[in-house]
Amino acid sequence: MEQRRADKIAEQLEELIFNGTFADGDRLDEVSLAEQFGVSRTPLREALHRLALSGLAELVPRRGAFVRQPGPVDLMEMFEVMAELEAVCGRLAAKRISEEALAELRSANHRCQEAVAMQNVDGYYSENEQFHQIIYRQSGNGFLEQEAAKLHKRLKPFRRQQLRLRGRMTQSMAEHEKIVSALEAGDPEAAAKALRDHVAVQGEKFHALMASLKRAGQ
Repeated sequence: MEQRRADKIAEQLEELIFNGTFADGDRLDEVSLAEQFGVSRTPLREALHRLALSGLAELVPRRGAFVRQPGPVDLMEMFEVMAELEAVCGRLAAKRISEEALAELRSANHRCQEAVAMQNVDGYYSENEQFHQIIYRQSGNGFLEQEAAKLHKRLKPFRRQQLRLRGRMTQSMAEHEKIVSALEAGDPEAAAKALRDHVAVQGEKFHALMASLKRAGQ
């Protein structure tokens, strides 16, 4: 319950940072925020730790938490690494994925499709997370699964924001179908390429993300 509450608070704080309520360098005061959200300081501190993992906050000993937004170069580098980690997960999963896990992926995709139909970004992202975590797990490499999950968590607010771009959910859904097809076919290179293309935010995709972040921060 506390963990769920911390997740919700972290998501709300992300929105407040993106919409400019909190600017780069602002101090996130624990006492006033705990009052604002009507919670104790325990889930609030956990939420601030999550923001720090995403690079949206910096925890300074004896001073508190401060808003820190990664610059364009930092984001580009993180997404490049994420794309390659997911590509490796896909390559290995294509050789090792079970029929049960493939059924789970199809089910997650069906729920994603329902979220697209309802234009429910948060619902889509929640199912999208499950989709990717199944692939990480099916890579059969525990260390790779942990590292991919860690970076996925760090990039979560930016991946969620990206889904708000017009047409992005529908495009993401089509990319999911390609990924599942490659995994079903047991084609390691096709699975790696499909996942890399799905996650990478180079070129126009990256410019669109940065423009949306800039607009949200105005």
